[in-house]
Amino acid sequence: MKKIMVLTLGIIFILLGLLGLFLPFLQGILFLIIGFIILSLYFPQVITILKKYLHKHPHLVEKIEKIEKKIKEFVGEI
Repeated sequence: MKKIMVLTLGIIFILLGLLGLFLPFLQGILFLIIGFIILSLYFPQVITILKKYLHKHPHLVEKIEKIEKKIKEFVGEI
């Protein structure tokens, strides 16, 4: 049950991120990154994609690690 909830949440964030790329009032990149971090908990391929992105943008590494830590704490509580 927990896995289904987490995967659903990850997919929702990715969909919001895709919408946010076209709608000016949503932060698309932020939602996409959060969705990818959530999905990376269960799919190692997603973390590979995220690492490639972070390799190109090293200034985001610290922020992404903070978000990842908070998500892992939250998911551990579910």
